Amino acid sequence: MTVLPVRVFGDPVLATPAEEVTTFDAQLRRLVRDLTDTLRSEQGAGLAAPQLGVGLRAFVFHVDGVAGHLVNPVLSFPDEQTQDGPEGCLSMPGLYFDTVRRRHVVAKGYTDRGDPVQVVGDGELARCLQHETDHLDGVLFIDRMDTGRRRAAMRAIRDAPWFAGAAPRVKVSPHPLFGRQR
Repeated sequence: MTVLPVRVFGDPVLATPAEEVTTFDAQLRRLVRDLTDTLRSEQGAGLAAPQLGVGLRAFVFHVDGVAGHLVNPVLSFPDEQTQDGPEGCLSMPGLYFDTVRRRHVVAKGYTDRGDPVQVVGDGELARCLQHETDHLDGVLFIDRMDTGRRRAAMRAIRDAPWFAGAAPRVKVSPHPLFGRQR
């Protein structure tokens, strides 16, 4: 079992888009195992490779008894329904903020062996799949918040015991916000 330290808010790797996986080999399978072991240890819902300092498009998830991993995920949304509720992140330990997400998602990608896979999720699983895919795009969930929520989140981050100093500038998500305007 390999449990690795999770990078926290402020680490530049979290704001950097990850590279597409092109080689499905033992090294990728080890990354997926390390992500899985770390997620289990942290008792989270999902964990993306950049959160371990690895700039590759891969993540693991475990939500409501559904567990797995996706490499090079691509999301699609079968409808326009949204959900607004609490969301947390292992890179911002102990903090939760209401965030708008799509209610239903279809995630297509590959296994760590290069086999095609599809995960259909709603509710918390949909939230997790979107959250982890955002990590691969260098987007944090606070980037999806409206201005008021983002300001409150930044205050909480600055007050958090794990916060190490000057925070990077929060960027506006390149992805459309659902149900709220900035």
